[in-house]
Amino acid sequence: MSNAHQFIESWIEDSIAVIQLNRPEVLNALNREMVEEIVETLEGYDKDDRVRVIVLTGNGRAFAAGADIDEMSADTPITMDSINQFATWDRIALIRKPIIASVNGFALGGGFELVLNCDIIFADENTQFGFPEVNLGVMPGAGGTQRLTKVMGKAKALEWLWLGESMTALEAYKNGVVNRLIAPEVLFEETMKFASKIAKQPPLSLRFIKEAVNKAVDSPLVDGLQLERKNFYLLFDSEDQTEGMQAFIEKRKPNFKGK
Repeated sequence: MSNAHQFIESWIEDSIAVIQLNRPEVLNALNREMVEEIVETLEGYDKDDRVRVIVLTGNGRAFAAGADIDEMSADTPITMDSINQFATWDRIALIRKPIIASVNGFALGGGFELVLNCDIIFADENTQFGFPEVNLGVMPGAGGTQRLTKVMGKAKALEWLWLGESMTALEAYKNGVVNRLIAPEVLFEETMKFASKIAKQPPLSLRFIKEAVNKAVDSPLVDGLQLERKNFYLLFDSEDQTEGMQAFIEKRKPNFKGK
């Protein structure tokens, strides 16, 4: 395990990088330094050839129970603008490798925003998600209103954002927020099993698929189709495409190298 950071732990298992939030005494509440550590570590693993998939997980009784309110309570519009804290969050969208969230306990406020920045979300059956910011006289600021609306649709998102109540894991699953509900005792194990399946897929294909799917979320159909086509053509210049098709013809398992 790496202990170079104050608020997270990180390590590599085979070709899977794990980032574990590590402030269990405050239910992994996110302060600015912790977010910076998470994002810097994501960027490091994105460039690391040993890593094919990244898993983001909590430690203790929660994934992350929100932002650090003590840190923000004295802020003014001017101090927040000068700190420009959400610029750090924007860098998560630039990570090209798959990010899988393994969520337990609570994912509230900034913790829920961090989850929504991941590509695939696994949650234990007892997890609670929510944006309680409205109860503090504020609102989500790290993308919560936008990402939740894109996942759930306008009316459903407004209901949760206005009420500030928590949704159960089952409600999150039914609304398309969560990919899979898993028994608490095997959550991390099942997440890692899934991650290892993804890690065996051709890395360039994973990357280009992620780029195309993200384009679909944010762009008109014609723009998404153009990017999909370009990425499809580009993959025909990869060694993995040659290997994948040759292995299919020879009826054997392909050995993908990310080239």
